[in-house]
Amino acid sequence: MALTYSRYLELETLLSLQHPQSEGPEHDETLFIIVHQVYELWFKELLHEFDYLAARLDADETAAASHTLKRILTILKVLVAQLDVLETMTPLDFLSFRDRLDTASGLQSVQFRELECVLGFRGADALARYPEGSTERERLATRLARPPLWTTFLRYLARGGHPVLPDDPAPATPTVSPANQHALVAIYRHEPTTLELCERLVDLDEGLQEWRYRHVKMVQRTIGTRAGTGSSRVGAGTGSSGVDYLMTTLFQPAFPDLWAIRTEL
Repeated sequence: MALTYSRYLELETLLSLQHPQSEGPEHDETLFIIVHQVYELWFKELLHEFDYLAARLDADETAAASHTLKRILTILKVLVAQLDVLETMTPLDFLSFRDRLDTASGLQSVQFRELECVLGFRGADALARYPEGSTERERLATRLARPPLWTTFLRYLARGGHPVLPDDPAPATPTVSPANQHALVAIYRHEPTTLELCERLVDLDEGLQEWRYRHVKMVQRTIGTRAGTGSSRVGAGTGSSGVDYLMTTLFQPAFPDLWAIRTEL
């Protein structure tokens, strides 16, 4: 049987995966489901690209690493743009089916937790969100066993003769290092090719923070200060304020050394 467009993309399966829970169903629930499913597909692609980026850095392939970062940055722009679609849904539109979400919450997205691990955000409760023996917990444990992107980048710089101190083992959250900042200043002043790679990491950090901010504002305009669906931590009886929790994630750089050196250049 010849391979067709539909079979190659498995469209019959893909287009059958939207199952609204509301009666009717409510018109906007289909939009809500599709947008979040698309987010998960992009998260899958981002993890795929970050793994490729790490491999290119480990192989000291600067040009390929830079190109991969450019693709990642472009995908981040798409993630931000998708929020425009969600914001066409008014608070009343969302409330018409919100109670059907029950305990389902974006906090349960294991792929987003994996992305946080890649970027160095590795809280002690990361695994606790998922039951023992679950596929999600195993995936996250595998990701936690790998070095974060910043450690991979520092090792790339160290092999290039730069006096940096790779994080090993990696801390739970990104930290600053005066010694690494000194080496980065020298790179910015004398090595334009490596500087370009550094600047793309800054673009990545800025893009991630832009997405977080836009996400917070989207939630705020949709549910105000209502509690988020699900729970803020495993075992909690009720959800925390969705906006309050998301606000705590803002302005936390993944690569703080690259921001700290701005005043020294």
